[in-house]
Amino acid sequence: MASNKRPFSDEDFTCPVCCDVFKEPVLLSCGHSACDRCVHRYWDIKGCRECPLCRKRSARNPTVNLALKNLCQTFLELRGDPETLCDLHGEKLKLFCVNDRQVACLVCRNSSKHLQHRFIPVDEAASQFKHAATRGLNKLNLKTKSLEEVHFHCHQNVDHIKQQAEYITNQINEKIQELVQFLIEENAAMLKKLEEEMQEKLQTLENKMKNVRQRIKATSSIVRVIKKDLQAEDVIFLKHNLKKYLPKTQNRNSNPSVTSGKAPNVANKLDPKMASKEVLDVAKYLGNLQFRVWNKMQTTIKYTPVVLDPNTAHSQLVLSSDLTSMRDIDDDYEDKADMPRPPVLDTPEQFRSLCVLGSEGFSSGLHCWDIEVGNNTFWMLGVTTETVPRKEPNVYPKGTCSIGYDGENLCVRSPLGVYTPLPLAAKPKVVRIRLDMDFGEVWFLDPASNTVLHMFSHHFTEKVFPIFHSMCSLSPLKIMPLRCYVLLGNIP
Repeated sequence: MASNKRPFSDEDFTCPVCCDVFKEPVLLSCGHSACDRCVHRYWDIKGCRECPLCRKRSARNPTVNLALKNLCQTFLELRGDPETLCDLHGEKLKLFCVNDRQVACLVCRNSSKHLQHRFIPVDEAASQFKHAATRGLNKLNLKTKSLEEVHFHCHQNVDHIKQQAEYITNQINEKIQELVQFLIEENAAMLKKLEEEMQEKLQTLENKMKNVRQRIKATSSIVRVIKKDLQAEDVIFLKHNLKKYLPKTQNRNSNPSVTSGKAPNVANKLDPKMASKEVLDVAKYLGNLQFRVWNKMQTTIKYTPVVLDPNTAHSQLVLSSDLTSMRDIDDDYEDKADMPRPPVLDTPEQFRSLCVLGSEGFSSGLHCWDIEVGNNTFWMLGVTTETVPRKEPNVYPKGTCSIGYDGENLCVRSPLGVYTPLPLAAKPKVVRIRLDMDFGEVWFLDPASNTVLHMFSHHFTEKVFPIFHSMCSLSPLKIMPLRCYVLLGNIP
């Protein structure tokens, strides 16, 4: 009768020490076998060379059991990977249970656990799930690529921010140094003026002191003569010195006791307070000192109601260091060296057309600024919203209230993109933009002739920004500074 027992079992090829299939099995003196490494580790722990099964002593270096080693290799080849065998039946896992979503062997298919379940081949199930996994993998790869791009742009932003910080630091140092230099020069000028006035006053006093010393010397000489005359006897005084003490118009019959001599005349010409006016005017130097210096600084410090935002500027536009003028990078004019180019990075805020926005937006109130366009032949100025499209190349963005010059005619552009020529209007050198957010009005004026070029009436529902557009400029477009005034006097 045939036996259903398998010709080999795992126990036949299992090491008694590690309980795994033999690896480099050795034959001990007692006839038992074990892995070479397991035997030596066991001996090191026990401290003696005895068999792990029967405790009999064995030779120091047991020989390799080649027959068992070959059988173990054959057994492993026949058994296959344990992961591909059924844990319950030891058969190869060739089926996939669709209901339980797990692999099964042929024996499992006939068991009560999978009764009336649907099975498909393992390769077919693996193909379906690998296909789904591949789709997921592709999505993850795209996500990874997107994250890598984000990381790359973040790295670019890090470098760009460092370059911006360096550029801003240099500009701050330069502008502050200009103010410091102005204060140093003003300080030196005021001290020089004080020194000159002090020397002038001292020289005047020195001259007066010299004159006084001379008069003191002359007066002292007269005093000595008078004292000598007074020491003479009365007869001799009246006989010889009387005429010296009588004025030229003195009547001989007048009482000599009421006459006034030369000494009183000399004394009356001296004024003890004659030097009191020779002092420095302290109030002239210290009165409102800081205000006077600040007021003088306004001749060098300019204020513009609008400044440009470099983060929105097209890469071909170059802005001035004070952010009040713009030009094309290819333009050639005298002031090119005075307009350093800040670092440029392609960001969502940046225009792909030759445009730049003002740095500050307006939600309410009345605002006004002047732009010097000069003899430039292609320009467009106006206002727009923050959500204006910025990535359309070489196209002036829609949604703006603008005025411009196309090389021949002055024209305006409505928020809907409609151009309207202004044939009767002369090309201005300076354009004034007046934005009234409360009334929804945008005025374009020529301040030189005080005429209105055009007016838009438009209701803005979001923040409004100044916008500037220039092509092939002959000179920079400049935002004109405002004059600052200080109201003096008491304000109730």
